[in-house]
Amino acid sequence: MTYTSTSFNFGSLQGISEKQLDVHIKLYEGYVKHVNVLNETIQDLKKDSEKNAYALAEVKRRLGFEWNGMRMHEHYFTQWEGEHIPLSDELTKAIENGFNGMENWMNEFRATAMMRGIGWSILSQDNATGALMNHWVSDHELGQLNDTRVILALDMWEHAFMVDYTPAEKAQYIDAWFKNLNGEVISKRFSS
Repeated sequence: MTYTSTSFNFGSLQGISEKQLDVHIKLYEGYVKHVNVLNETIQDLKKDSEKNAYALAEVKRRLGFEWNGMRMHEHYFTQWEGEHIPLSDELTKAIENGFNGMENWMNEFRATAMMRGIGWSILSQDNATGALMNHWVSDHELGQLNDTRVILALDMWEHAFMVDYTPAEKAQYIDAWFKNLNGEVISKRFSS
């Protein structure tokens, strides 16, 4: 299968420049391109899988990075489509119940995002129990929690904010990111 980049329909974003978006979208398009290249390479290597066993293993490992980079950015960018809309009452209530208040959730989510290093701050839902949890994902594929659904994805790699903010201004980037979220898009990912 060949994948194509998604075109996103952003409204007017507060605190995120068009230049920042352009740089970030180009990076996302690179993930899509590399998913396709790796899939083609895997097909070629599989023609003699015994001879190419080690190369095939490494290419398949790399596919996890590129694939998750592609999908995580699709989560990230779709959260900004349309206009700023609050989260649904249902998701807000689940967050309040799961974290003992919206402020507690927000503080924990922000603290996760402010951790040193590159990666993602994620609000996920456990498909088995329905519980919500904040967690960190490094390098797209390291730290993904099995059988969870991404509800909210905040990209904390420097490429996501360095056009507009310095590393010392990460908190300002997080504020801008929250100001632009379309809660309707995010709430649709949640299942009560």
